[in-house]
Amino acid sequence: MNQIAPKIIRQIFVLLLIILTGSLIFREMLPYLSGVLGAITFYILLRKLMKKLVRTYNWKPALAAITLMVGSFVIILIPLSGFGIMLGNKISDAAQNSEKVIKAFKQQTGSLEKTTGININSQIDTQSITTWLSENLQNLAGNTFNLFIAVGLMYFMLYFMLTNRKELRKSLRDYIPMGNDSLNSIGNEVQAMVKSNAIGIPLVALAQGIIALIGFVIFGIEDPFFWFVIVTIGSMIPFIGTLIGIIPVFILTLSTGNTFQAWGILIYGLVVVGSTDNLIRLYVLKKLDNVHPLITLIGVIVGVPLFGFIGLIFGPLLVSIFMALVKIYKNEYGKNITGQEEDRL
Repeated sequence: MNQIAPKIIRQIFVLLLIILTGSLIFREMLPYLSGVLGAITFYILLRKLMKKLVRTYNWKPALAAITLMVGSFVIILIPLSGFGIMLGNKISDAAQNSEKVIKAFKQQTGSLEKTTGININSQIDTQSITTWLSENLQNLAGNTFNLFIAVGLMYFMLYFMLTNRKELRKSLRDYIPMGNDSLNSIGNEVQAMVKSNAIGIPLVALAQGIIALIGFVIFGIEDPFFWFVIVTIGSMIPFIGTLIGIIPVFILTLSTGNTFQAWGILIYGLVVVGSTDNLIRLYVLKKLDNVHPLITLIGVIVGVPLFGFIGLIFGPLLVSIFMALVKIYKNEYGKNITGQEEDRL
């Protein structure tokens, strides 16, 4: 009778302890995972600039790291915080507007009912839809306390990642059970994905939001900057995109009797904003690294419940990292399995 070797039993026991301990740590860190991903993202974006400041201009690592962290806070986080504050202040208004939008939509479908004879309005529960939108908008705004902790954790990690780059690389090579070639491959792939997700997608969304804002101003839409934020956020979501902002604006404007402005902004949104979407994405993302829309869509579905508003960026990044890890696993072990099967044949 074959018995399991004691060494294998000990190995399995240690692996189970590692998995159990890692699961406990991951579960407690999950609310602040956006801070970890944020630190990784900023490190990848700032690594070359940090290297240049230290080696070329002879800056002290601590001074260079603090300067880059302050710069990232001013250039990136302050505008994002402004977007979040504006969105948070409009949550209650958006909930009221959602009921207004649905009622206006039901009024517009009245004429369609007369033509088709189909009772559409009876199938629309205004109160249920309004409640659902209100709850989800509040979830999208996120928990302020957790957000502050995540940002603090992000900068705490980022400081040590920037000032201890050599130790970080050595630790990765010591603790991650992969070959150097695989680690270099995953590093290059993750770097390209981070640039595309953290730079390309927000740039495309911001450009579309600005183009939509011009239309809102031209047609005299009420609260144009609020709808600019909505369109910018919506542009990060593939297939839905700017319609999140354009359709409600169209119905609300139509319900107030401003027919010309309503149809004008609808046509402008579909033709001008919609057509520039493909052009901007083609130009910006091709310069960086083209991410498939399905990755972005799945990332948004996964990221928003996990991270809140910031999940629009970190969700696709998380999916991209997962796919890169699967690719590494295939490169590390798939070739051996394939070779053994070919030898058997």
